[in-house]
Amino acid sequence: MRPTRLVPLAAALAAALGASGASAQSLLAMYEAARAQDAAWQSARAQYEANLARADQSRAGLLPTANLSSSYSRTQADIVGVPPTPGISNPNYFGTQNTTLSASQPLYRPANWATFQQGKRQADLAQAQLMVAEQDLIIRVSQAYFDVLAAQDTLAFVRAQKAAVGEQLASAKRNFEVGTSTITDTREAQARYDLVLAQEIAAENDLRVKKLALDTLVGQKNTDPVPVATAIDLGPPQPADVESWVTQSEDASPAVQQARLNLDVAKLETEKARAGHKPTLDLQASYSVIRNINGTSTNPLAPSSTRPAIAQAGVVLNVPIFAGFATQNRVRETVSLEDKAQADLENARRTVAQNTRAAYFGLVSGQGQVRALEAAEASSQSALDANRLGYQVGVRINIDVLNAQSQLFQTKRDLAQARYNVLLGQLKLRQANGTLVPDDLARLNALVVK
Repeated sequence: MRPTRLVPLAAALAAALGASGASAQSLLAMYEAARAQDAAWQSARAQYEANLARADQSRAGLLPTANLSSSYSRTQADIVGVPPTPGISNPNYFGTQNTTLSASQPLYRPANWATFQQGKRQADLAQAQLMVAEQDLIIRVSQAYFDVLAAQDTLAFVRAQKAAVGEQLASAKRNFEVGTSTITDTREAQARYDLVLAQEIAAENDLRVKKLALDTLVGQKNTDPVPVATAIDLGPPQPADVESWVTQSEDASPAVQQARLNLDVAKLETEKARAGHKPTLDLQASYSVIRNINGTSTNPLAPSSTRPAIAQAGVVLNVPIFAGFATQNRVRETVSLEDKAQADLENARRTVAQNTRAAYFGLVSGQGQVRALEAAEASSQSALDANRLGYQVGVRINIDVLNAQSQLFQTKRDLAQARYNVLLGQLKLRQANGTLVPDDLARLNALVVK
């Protein structure tokens, strides 16, 4: 009876995926490609530029305005007792041209000043929103990258298991032919082989779908991620205290920043509403030139003339007295919205703190799971070796070997997935407390690439 032989994992990986060529792309390269191609990121960038332009509009209320206007009017007047003038077909038409240059400079407008302060907050708000989009892009690229690697590993493990089960099936058939085993061993091995074939088909399709998702994200075809080194220990999160991460989120989290800025904007909106009770003061100046054509209706015999330019300058004071209770009700509305913004800020703080704690403990748990699965992998390998030996000496049956093989390859798949989850968990923890930046992706890329 010939002993069964387990196909080495490295050989199975090479057969399943092929050697990584020069075309393989690192995680950082994938991210840079996504920044240039991802539609969601491009949309966020365009929205950021629009928000900055909207914020700059708030300065207009503090700056001077100037207008140039020009008008022409023609008047027909029936004047009794005025004989027609030779050479003029219709003396009863008179034209007037008026050109005016005017300018105004706000001197005291509390509402305009509050609007300007809101504009500065809105610029900061746009920056926080762009940071959220950037962090989301990092996570989406990393998730898609590790999903492809996990799918590749799964396919490789399934194919390695298929080869091992194929060896066991061939051995069972040979043993049945020489009469050292029953047909049951052959049928059990055949059933397990057919099951692995179905798993291979599913794994191939899953890899195809995961690659399509990564291709779409980075705007390229046939992407080939660089495999991650298996012998890597990222160590516990630093700092190794969950409350330190939560404390960082108070200042770093863009979600908290947005809520805080929204509260500032709401307070300034209340100031604008209360400014409805306050007077306004503007400096105004104008310069006008008027030209009469064919005289005027009061003096039709006067020749065409241009009046001397009229220049005016002064200050305009406007004191609101009564606006039908609109100002009072507007203040009540903005105060309620300010209370809402305060509640939203507290909710954002609690949500970010909860997500940070969950991400921290998830990462710590994932690292513990990796260590446990590494031990389980070694135990499963020992169990398989023992079952193979027992099968050779006749104290174990074929199904025991098949079950041990399945357990080993399932453990390998779980271990590979757990390692990817830990790598992604490093990034998700920083996203949760708002400290995730592209440099974190570069550092992770330098650590994990083979």
